Amino acid sequence: MNSLIHARGLVKRFDGFTAVDGIDVDVRPGEAFGFLGPNGAGKSSTMRMIGCVSPPSDGVLRILGMDPRRDGPAIRARLGVCPQLDNLDPELTVRENLTTYARFFGIPRKVARARATELLDFVQLGERAGSRVDPLSGGMKRRLTIARALINEPDLVLLDEPTTGLDPQARHLVWERLFRLKQQGVTLVLTTHYMDEAEQLCDRLVVMDGGRIVAEGSPRELIAAHSTREVVELRFPTEDQGAYADELKGIGERIEVLPDRILLYVADGDDALAEVHRRSLTPVGSLARRSSLEDVFLRLTGRTLVD
Repeated sequence: MNSLIHARGLVKRFDGFTAVDGIDVDVRPGEAFGFLGPNGAGKSSTMRMIGCVSPPSDGVLRILGMDPRRDGPAIRARLGVCPQLDNLDPELTVRENLTTYARFFGIPRKVARARATELLDFVQLGERAGSRVDPLSGGMKRRLTIARALINEPDLVLLDEPTTGLDPQARHLVWERLFRLKQQGVTLVLTTHYMDEAEQLCDRLVVMDGGRIVAEGSPRELIAAHSTREVVELRFPTEDQGAYADELKGIGERIEVLPDRILLYVADGDDALAEVHRRSLTPVGSLARRSSLEDVFLRLTGRTLVD
């Protein structure tokens, strides 16, 4: 009843191809919700339906309690959208990109100017308000795009790959701004290829593969359900890492052989490493780390590149 996004059996087809195959989703007010998945999983098609720019082929979809087939303009007026590719106007200044965009929502000029000042300070671009867009760095452009998405004080903000292509410092600054939005009660829905980003920002998420949801929960819940508490990475002095697999059997719950290393999925990394050495095995490199969302993602969707 309180879902800002409510989907049941949601389907999207393109000329006989099913991009989204009967998914169920609920996004609650004030949470950060993520869609994860490899290329072609159906994430973008789902986001386009939520953004009311692509009608569902079948199923039930309610956005802010309304039907996007019938109430698209009313829904879009209450959404903030940060697309994957920045589509800022290079002929306008930083401030004008916000105030001009505000006119699409019928926001009075005085209100738009005040909001623009507030938002530019929020994304740490206040000193660049009079600058043109072209000279801005990639991180600055991304922050400006996020500020533009907030100009209409939306109930729901859609972020498609919000930090793709940014350097680590810029990514962390964007994360900080998005985390502050979440603290203020703004509902965020994002897609991302960065698993650390999903762990940092998302309260809940779904993993999609082949147009379907294959797992759902908080990052902690997904790690607990689909991986182990820790992972040990071993590198042996040979091109054939798999030659050591039999000698490692019984250590941990699962062994995965990769071209350059062997992964042991274990409850305790230090105990597992001690057992490796008790078996007189001498890897040239070893690392015990906590299991991550990336481990879950790769187990659920595979390591094969999908084009």
